[in-house]
Amino acid sequence: MKASQFLISTLKEAPADAEIVSHKLMMRAGMIKRLGAGIYNYMPMGLRVIRKVEAIIREEMVRAGAVELLMPVVQPAELWQETGRFDKMGPELLRVKDRHGRDFVIQPTSEEVITDIARQELRSYKQLPKNLFHIQTKFRDERRPRFGLMRGREFTMKDAYSFDRDAEAAGKSYDAMFAAYCRIFDRLGLEYRAVAADTGAIGGDRSHEFQVIADTGEDAIVYCPTSSYAANIELAEALAPEAGRQAATQALALTPTPGKSTCADVAALLGLPLTQTVKSLVLATDTRDEQGNVVASQVWLLLVRGDHDLNEVKAGKVEGLKEGFRFASTGEIEAHFGCKPGYLGPIGLQGVKVVADRTVAAMSDFVCGANQVDHHYTGANWGRDLPEPDLVADIRNVVAGERSPDGQGVLAIQRGIEVGHVFYLGKKYSEAMNATFLAEDGKPRPFEMGCYGIGVTRLLGAAIEQGHDERGIVWPVSMAPFEAVICPIGMDRSEAVRDAAQQLYAALQAAGVDVLLDDRGERPGAMFADWELVGVPVRVVLGDRGLKDGVAEVQGRRDAAATAVPVGELVAQVKARLQG
Repeated sequence: MKASQFLISTLKEAPADAEIVSHKLMMRAGMIKRLGAGIYNYMPMGLRVIRKVEAIIREEMVRAGAVELLMPVVQPAELWQETGRFDKMGPELLRVKDRHGRDFVIQPTSEEVITDIARQELRSYKQLPKNLFHIQTKFRDERRPRFGLMRGREFTMKDAYSFDRDAEAAGKSYDAMFAAYCRIFDRLGLEYRAVAADTGAIGGDRSHEFQVIADTGEDAIVYCPTSSYAANIELAEALAPEAGRQAATQALALTPTPGKSTCADVAALLGLPLTQTVKSLVLATDTRDEQGNVVASQVWLLLVRGDHDLNEVKAGKVEGLKEGFRFASTGEIEAHFGCKPGYLGPIGLQGVKVVADRTVAAMSDFVCGANQVDHHYTGANWGRDLPEPDLVADIRNVVAGERSPDGQGVLAIQRGIEVGHVFYLGKKYSEAMNATFLAEDGKPRPFEMGCYGIGVTRLLGAAIEQGHDERGIVWPVSMAPFEAVICPIGMDRSEAVRDAAQQLYAALQAAGVDVLLDDRGERPGAMFADWELVGVPVRVVLGDRGLKDGVAEVQGRRDAAATAVPVGELVAQVKARLQG
């Protein structure tokens, strides 16, 4: 490709609404252009990256035995109503009506459609296993789209769905997809971790996220440096203290804490470690009648140590909270505790279910709210000063340095960006949609399903968040819009430079290098700045002075300086740098 034939639209400054590095650099490099909130045009430079990512994904999916199809962006609401997600999914699901008043959705995912295909086409166990995938546009009506392609409303994803006869076979399909994902991200040249994850709203039992490591990542990844343990923060297990609960050594005392409503302030006032305090969080669950009206509410008090944070995903797995919870209103809190928030505690309660984190359940002589403004209890102990909690559960986030759940060391935490997710769905969708096949005994059985997604366009943002410097993007070779760029200095004035550039361009193309010839006649500084911003991995500079000595300059995007290379060795040198 020659630059004069291509559309290059780089900017010196990012638009004011660009918030994070990847958003700024993609806008400046002319890879995307904003059309509306969370909606972007993929410009030629960005589309080249997308197509390269898609090609790698496609190759590895086919290698793993998956078969490609294409499902529509607009889907009939009837399918979503079969699974109940038409109502449950909330405002992120964009619902539309056609001219006849029929309901449709702009799909954010395709479980319903693929299950409908399976129940029509896969009739016998002899047709299993089967894995079907597509790469398609998705739409999620984000309340506040931001960060460019990282959290846009319209995006591209690869979805794959496996269908198996039983759980054992489904596990093999899951493992095959897990291995395929590892190959995909290895080929993309990204530093990543595969972490155990919560299955979330999509359902299922087994789940892993593929996280690209980046300091700017939204997700916290928990891992053990001395073992293979890795999980996201929502799932990582926080173990109970090894020592267990110690015997009480203090008497319970009502202690004035004027104006001190947080654990940190109370600990500082009393000269105690924050680890001796207990934090109270109040939730509520509602019982509804057939019309959806609330007929009763239950208040819950969740207790975590003062230096720990509540993990809402874990809390949602506690018996009694599984069907959904909300944070209690101020009125509910005052009615049950006789006090405003800030001084709440578990002593002297009636009609409140108490859930203690494992660490809190092992504490003694702790500090907690006294349900009186400007007062806390010190020296509180389970069994003596208050009943044992109704439930003890892991309801907090882990912290770096504590024991790994696998017993192989201590935990560390780093940031990551989720770019892929694999789920074992089981029968969640096949049973809801009556999708069955005839088993060997001639009886119908629901499919065991798996679901496997990769955020194609999100990968671009994640790769940039991982790879950039003060000059621009630093792409892995496999993702770069062009592998190499030829920058001829004075090409419009020097026949020698023009001929050398044309010859090198043809030679690199013949050698299979995805090369761009910058024939725009720009000044060297402008040319170099453009291609450093875009992130082309290898740059070759041709000039009259060097050609007289039979050399040109080659510089990798990560190199601090250029290297003089004989003209006859340029093709080999470029290929070696791309492979190295």
